[in-house]
Amino acid sequence: MTAEGGGTIRSRIKNLLRSPSIKLRRRSGAARHKEALGDKVTLEKVLGITAPGNRALACDPRTGLLAYPAGCVVVLLNPRKNKQHHILNSSRKAITTLAFSPDGRYIVTGESGHMPAVRLWDASERLQVAELQQHKYGVACVAFSPNGKYIISVGYQHDMMVNVWNWKKNVVVAANKVSSKVTAVSFSDDSSYFVTAGNRHVKFWYLDHAKTSKVNATVPLLGRSGLLGELRNNFFSDVACGRGRQASSTFCITSSGLLCEFNDRRLLDKWVELRTSQATCLSVTDELIFCGCADGTVRAFSPINLHFLCTLPRPHCLGADIASMVDARY
Repeated sequence: MTAEGGGTIRSRIKNLLRSPSIKLRRRSGAARHKEALGDKVTLEKVLGITAPGNRALACDPRTGLLAYPAGCVVVLLNPRKNKQHHILNSSRKAITTLAFSPDGRYIVTGESGHMPAVRLWDASERLQVAELQQHKYGVACVAFSPNGKYIISVGYQHDMMVNVWNWKKNVVVAANKVSSKVTAVSFSDDSSYFVTAGNRHVKFWYLDHAKTSKVNATVPLLGRSGLLGELRNNFFSDVACGRGRQASSTFCITSSGLLCEFNDRRLLDKWVELRTSQATCLSVTDELIFCGCADGTVRAFSPINLHFLCTLPRPHCLGADIASMVDARY
């Protein structure tokens, strides 16, 4: 074979490999291989957690099921059986916040990245039910209204949006801008308003149910700032609206370690020291207020008068044999 003939054969092979039909076969073969691997590989267990704050850990009060993010995966943990189930975010964007619906049937998640979505998932089927894309940079916190009708989503500081989403109709019924860094949100017991908290920020947002149910377009969300007084320069790390007899009150904690109460006029009129270097989270029931503090400390207070009740025992050290322990301090 001459050098000229060899060159011709080589050029023909190159042209053949460059043809669209060959590329298509290559891609389809790779896709089939990927699908085959997808059928064989399943996520069995997740080690670790990527919760950026208290808004990324949720518990279904009816079943005790825990939900938390690990990258783009929502881990559903049954602590009694020590068994995991998983929800995989199809967008591959990291989950930043999540919350259970009041009946425990659904989980709402927010994510980070460009044009992030607020997604609604069926907790038992672990399938996406609905999706809202009204944020640009990231979702800081989400919450269900107690009546289960609305979902609140608050964006990152540069996103500057707070949305009220009627998820069953898939429409944003009310929205407004918020310029502060928001790290927490809580709904009132009667679903008539919700409160956001963050850096030098506590704001009450009121829902006009008559307008939101009748008007098809998004209406402006009415917001009124809390009257912070001498505590106006604090970082409010969590917020919880009162329950039962204290439904007209709103409770907040500051990162510096103060438990605060707002009255029905949005005035911060009471606060007590938690005696900790840092406070991170808050949970309120009809009879108790639990404050999560540094070093695993949890303190309980009365919601009626903010009187200190007790400090809960700390969790035991990892790997400790609790059966052999006799000292309650450990």
